[in-house]
Amino acid sequence: MTHLAFSEIDKGHTDVGAPITPEASPWHPPPSYPPPRSQVSGSTDGRAIASLILAVFGIALGLPFGLPGMALGTAAYFLGKSAVSRIDSLQEARGGRSLAVSGWVLGAVAMAIGSAVTLVWLIVVLVSYSQPAASG
Repeated sequence: MTHLAFSEIDKGHTDVGAPITPEASPWHPPPSYPPPRSQVSGSTDGRAIASLILAVFGIALGLPFGLPGMALGTAAYFLGKSAVSRIDSLQEARGGRSLAVSGWVLGAVAMAIGSAVTLVWLIVVLVSYSQPAASG
């Protein structure tokens, strides 16, 4: 008696419940490069530009003086938030969302810098006035 080895197909394997899975190909083509960009047609929102400019000036003036950074940073923060919501809500294509977000974030940074520097200046002024006058 000879024993012959049969494959699953030759045996007539009839497992009805088993799902048939296709073989995965060993190589997939790379994605197209560069990816397509969606161009926003339209003008840049003026509040976004103003927000970024105020934030940069707020940081520049907030580092040495403090108070201008707080004021300009606050204005930049609210202008940036307003520009983002305006750009998102308008039906027409409006550019400048990234500028608005940058102005919004840098406005918060300018507020923080201005607050910290103002606190340092306040401490310096209070300490200098609390020292007794040297009599000579």
